[in-house]
Amino acid sequence: MNAAGSGGGPSACTVEELGLRVGQEIGVSPWRLVAQVDLDRFADATDDHQFIHVDPRRAEAETAFGGTVAHGFLTLSLLSAFAREALPEVAGRRVGVNYGLDRVRFVAPVRSGSRVRGRFVLREVSRRGPAEMLLRHGVTVEIEGAAKPALVAEWLTLAVLG
Repeated sequence: MNAAGSGGGPSACTVEELGLRVGQEIGVSPWRLVAQVDLDRFADATDDHQFIHVDPRRAEAETAFGGTVAHGFLTLSLLSAFAREALPEVAGRRVGVNYGLDRVRFVAPVRSGSRVRGRFVLREVSRRGPAEMLLRHGVTVEIEGAAKPALVAEWLTLAVLG
């Protein structure tokens, strides 16, 4: 869904077809490695250099994490890439925009070196006019081999048709 619409995932769906898929899982992204370099770059971009993210030795010695963990907002920021990889294109969409999040919970830490992926359930499709469609996805970011997900969220995107 590009930054917040549909993208390079499976084949295109019409608005009507999407409406029939409400309540269904409609995409799962490939696994993605979260490496220390990603944490370091995110820390630089956001000026959040807390040691649990950027100092592997100290994080191992002083926390129960066993090393560094990804920023919650780093994990959240991966939603756009996961959506682009997993969700069907919206037929006739000119542009997609991120409309916001109604709920986000950071359930479990993502340790550096872990692999994560996004799982999307279409919760709602609603028209906002002749050229706009609001999509609500339930999103879970899974950590490979972990019992709990990294995060769960309700993500809203707006598809501008035309």
